[in-house]
Amino acid sequence: MPDTANSDTNLPYALRAYSREDLVGALRKMFLIRKFEEGAEDSYTRGLIHGTMHLSIGQEASAVGSCMSLTDADKITSTHRGHGHCVAKNADLGRMFAEFFGKETGYCRGRGGSMHIADVEKGNLGANGIVGGGLPIAVGAALTAKRLGTGAVTICFFGDGANNEGAFHEALNMASVWKLPVVFVCENNKYGMSTSIERSTSVKNIADRAVAYSMPGVTVDGNDFSAVTEAVDAAVARARAGEGPSLVENLTYRWRGHSKSDRNRYRTKEEIAEWMERDPIRRMADLLVSHDILSEAEVGALEAETEQEIRDAIAFANQSPAPLIEDATRFVYTEEMA
Repeated sequence: MPDTANSDTNLPYALRAYSREDLVGALRKMFLIRKFEEGAEDSYTRGLIHGTMHLSIGQEASAVGSCMSLTDADKITSTHRGHGHCVAKNADLGRMFAEFFGKETGYCRGRGGSMHIADVEKGNLGANGIVGGGLPIAVGAALTAKRLGTGAVTICFFGDGANNEGAFHEALNMASVWKLPVVFVCENNKYGMSTSIERSTSVKNIADRAVAYSMPGVTVDGNDFSAVTEAVDAAVARARAGEGPSLVENLTYRWRGHSKSDRNRYRTKEEIAEWMERDPIRRMADLLVSHDILSEAEVGALEAETEQEIRDAIAFANQSPAPLIEDATRFVYTEEMA
């Protein structure tokens, strides 16, 4: 857990636990995630990006807040909706866009695209196109850290749909049995594709399932940066102390459809508008302004800075070389069957 930056117990947790520099940096990352995805969406509309993508616009506090107490030595596993996690773990925006654009300078040399960006140097073990696919990978990373005594913690991001996969239950059970340094962070945005959580899951809160695996479970407002950091920081500290895993459920909402082909017919305009009123970025900005950490003018300047960073990143991707045809089979691996 971070060193206390302010001893006033009446302040929200994030303002007590983090410095001004950390908090401004967190808001900056939230802006970058929003602007990155808006830039990706625009590029898709203009035909610069092929295939599909899964946007996390509206979920920025969950990604940034969950990664606040991590270092580059700590690991994360991500999901098909993983751009925010990548940015929160300090990824290079130009290389991210280059991956989107299928360019050689992308994180996976343009072979992975939106759903398979990885940045091992920063501890990002990769996004995953398989629902729940990151859960067993996170357990493996945490087991490695424990066996080698590295002190690293793994955060496993997954969505509400994944909590009904067998891998979820197997991963939580194994992590608990071996007391592994892993934090399971469920980003519950209410829908697995078009199926609401009320229709697919028997418990009211996904965090309630933690009790079956003898670990703490907590449900928080995933659009409240301070609430997210408080819950995840405590879970990370517990994992570092050798006390085992935890399950944190961040209640949030994606403003866009499941993917670019989703026409949003299963949600009402009123529901979407209600959640947009809970914009995590605006709430974070209001928190910092109300406590004199930033002025409204400084918030505006920060947003403008991030917009320029995104323009620069897109320009880098556009100017980057495409992979050579003769290299089509390079960096692609398969298992030879006996």
